[in-house]
Amino acid sequence: MTPSARLQAAIEILTGLEARSTPADRLLRDWFRARRYAGSKDRAAIGEFVFTILRHRASFGWRMGGDESPRALVLAALLAEGKSPADVAALFDGGKYGPPPLSDAETARLSTPPSGEPPLYVQGEFPAFLESELVRAFGTDLIAETRALCARAPVDLRVNTLKAAREDVLCALRGDGVAAGETPYSPIGIRIAGERLATDLRRSALFESGAIEFQDEAAQIAAILCAAKPGERICDLAAGAGGKSLALAAAMENKGEIVACDVAAQRLARIGPRAARAGATIITPCLMNHGLPTGAFDAVLIDAPCSGSGTWRRQPELKWRTSPEWLAGLAAVQRRLLADGAKLVRPGGRLIYATCSVLPGENEDRVAEFLARNPQFRVLPAGPVWQVAVPRRVWPVAGDKFRASPYATGTDGFFACVMTNAGGPGA
Repeated sequence: MTPSARLQAAIEILTGLEARSTPADRLLRDWFRARRYAGSKDRAAIGEFVFTILRHRASFGWRMGGDESPRALVLAALLAEGKSPADVAALFDGGKYGPPPLSDAETARLSTPPSGEPPLYVQGEFPAFLESELVRAFGTDLIAETRALCARAPVDLRVNTLKAAREDVLCALRGDGVAAGETPYSPIGIRIAGERLATDLRRSALFESGAIEFQDEAAQIAAILCAAKPGERICDLAAGAGGKSLALAAAMENKGEIVACDVAAQRLARIGPRAARAGATIITPCLMNHGLPTGAFDAVLIDAPCSGSGTWRRQPELKWRTSPEWLAGLAAVQRRLLADGAKLVRPGGRLIYATCSVLPGENEDRVAEFLARNPQFRVLPAGPVWQVAVPRRVWPVAGDKFRASPYATGTDGFFACVMTNAGGPGA
């Protein structure tokens, strides 16, 4: 593909992302599958260019006078690469397979940078309407935190202790030439350095044998905070495809019972094959359309549907799909899950509320609201819970709740709060 054809491809892909909710990596995969003429170098270059634009859409749009159309964003991205307006015009020459020539307005914008200091949302590369919420989350570290959320994320693995020890997995990875090291906090985590593709690892014998799973260190920490013990009865109330259930099964040494609940049968269907590969036989899927599971549980984990703002490094498109209306709908789901989860926790049992979000409106606000309505629950400080679960391991944050971010902890953004039912059945 010519350089101009690559630019037109990027414009088409960005246009497709605006029109549907498909994750960016999946849309890129599907786009290239339908266009076999694109070689590996074309795929890599176009994919990298598209993700750069998604990470920097606010500043690119600001550079183009507030125009955030796919074409305008591509023009700004070229300027950010160091190309001159004349260089850009040469690429937009109307040639075969390339984009149409520049309009007079585009030419003017390329030659006239905006004046004045960029607003905070531009400096931090986030939607303008989230500014006050992100200030609540990060305070004076706002720009450092949000810029860290623009960086490329590492590949983190969780060692499945039902199948292997971390030391053995590290040895095997390094023997295959993978630059792998221990995660700083999770005792079962491995971080892959460099540009090793996750797709390569998914084809490895370690993955196929069930010795490793892909899971960010922050999510591993949240699972450890459940303090699951062998023989307990645990409910994973928003289990999705079962990543946390698998981690809990390993922590429980595959002894006890895990009921993995979700409203989507398609997601639940993935748990069976994953559990079989992991050697986890204690997980029972439960479709929530048929009501809540019966009986009381020692612990209930609610890894609630959320904005995914903590995963912006991996899915930068999520930033620009976020809206006040969507957040309001998610809040209603989060409230309902907390109310349902409270009904399932035995007296003295644990309720763990978690999200992969950095927004207080999805985290601290939900917990405070829940505690006000359910006075029989109280917060268990996360640090002591961690120290009992994994003695002699460093606790990464201050405060009684787990709040993680790329800038503060080097992980995805994450939140978890551990509560106990101190007074009987939930309200």
